[in-house]
Amino acid sequence: MDLQQIQTLGLIFCVSCLILYLSLKRFWRYENLPPGPTPIPLLGNVLDIGVGGIVKSLLKLREKYGDVFTIYLGSRPVVVVTGYKSVKEVFLDNGDDYLNRGDIPCWQPFYKNSGLVFTSNMERWRTLRRFTMPALRDFGFGKRSTEDRIQEETSSLVAELKNTKESFFDPRHCFSRAICNIIFSIMFGNHHEYEDEDIDNVLSYVNESLMNVSSAWGQMYDMFPRLMKMIPGRHHRTYILLKKLSQFVETRIQMNLESFDPDNPRDYVDAFLIKMEKEKVNPDSEFNMKNLLANTLQIFFAGVDTVSTTLAYAVLIFLKHPDVLAKVHDEIDRVIGRHRSPALQDRNSMPYTDAVLHEIQRFSDLAPLSLPRKTIKEVKLKGYTLPKDIDVFPVLTSVLKDPSCFKYPTEFNPENFLNEKGEFQKNNAFMPLAAGKRNCLGEPLVRMELFLFLITILQNFNLKSSVPREELDLTPDVSGLVHFPKPYKVAFVPR
Repeated sequence: MDLQQIQTLGLIFCVSCLILYLSLKRFWRYENLPPGPTPIPLLGNVLDIGVGGIVKSLLKLREKYGDVFTIYLGSRPVVVVTGYKSVKEVFLDNGDDYLNRGDIPCWQPFYKNSGLVFTSNMERWRTLRRFTMPALRDFGFGKRSTEDRIQEETSSLVAELKNTKESFFDPRHCFSRAICNIIFSIMFGNHHEYEDEDIDNVLSYVNESLMNVSSAWGQMYDMFPRLMKMIPGRHHRTYILLKKLSQFVETRIQMNLESFDPDNPRDYVDAFLIKMEKEKVNPDSEFNMKNLLANTLQIFFAGVDTVSTTLAYAVLIFLKHPDVLAKVHDEIDRVIGRHRSPALQDRNSMPYTDAVLHEIQRFSDLAPLSLPRKTIKEVKLKGYTLPKDIDVFPVLTSVLKDPSCFKYPTEFNPENFLNEKGEFQKNNAFMPLAAGKRNCLGEPLVRMELFLFLITILQNFNLKSSVPREELDLTPDVSGLVHFPKPYKVAFVPR
């Protein structure tokens, strides 16, 4: 071995030792965190949590380390919180200590800390939240006018389903177009026809980007963002899809600007533009085009995917449980009949249906991990000390399937929300879209849409599966940030 080879080997050895030292130094820095599997320098706990099945891996680690434990995504420590009591402490009991948004490498390169949902800037979040909550209420969320809009859209959906002439098809895209129209009317003030090519493109971008983020590629990106930036794969397409969605929203905002009348706001975008005009002399104002674009896109994402995916899961669940469907049909016929549109007030007279709707959301477990939080100061959690600015993962699936809160935690059973008298019974562990100040702003709209869309569909149709009931699989097709139902086909048979 010549001198040059010895020098090269020595350099490689020194660099390796330096990397190892820096990695271990980072691990030692957090030595008082909750227990967890021993991380490997640079790789963290990738061998313990695997790739593509992070939810199952975290639940398995919970069996060994308890409700609160630490994992390393690469060299980044994350405190995982499971079970109703522990998650409630993060969301509600001491919620103000965990209000900051945790790191989400898959989304950050695009949003760059802008918008209400993903920003880690607390002042920005507070400012945008104070504006967005009343603005959304003014233009639809929870208002009577929105109920009318939804009823109109359910009529269009029923007509669309009748046009399928009892053929078998995957209904999710049809549901997405209907839900998309509701969000469009609130955000942009208008309605699109079902054959609109722009809507189809937008929905495909939304669905594919969420699938990518929830896939093994997306999970690898969250663990090793710097490395994955240099490796080709489908994770790079997420940015492309978000850019296409952003261009679409920019076009819609420009259309609003061309017919903008500050004295007659028509929708959320108009309300934001008015605020921008009022604060244009303030160079530090959060009401700028960047936050308008990010806010609109983030609300649109959440509003469309949450309801359409839940509706798709609901139909699959009814196909698997025809006995439950029969009872819901009976309650619809008894309370509403078949000749008038369902109204929100009907829900109070339909305890079994109300329990079924809650159980669908609980069982489908749409967002198993929730979005990460970050501590705003040093906090105590279950006897452990969490430093300021450490990421916290509240595992919602462990709450929705907590055996101490639900009689039938792992199976679909409406009795999870019924008392001995058959009356609807609330459950504090029901938090499918998180809880507290940083939960989903659109939850009131989600509840309205799920009831009105699903009950109108069932009022008008029987459901017929393309395969025997035993072959239907309710386990999610993708399990990461979002749970997606496995593809299936159904025929809508008029009643």
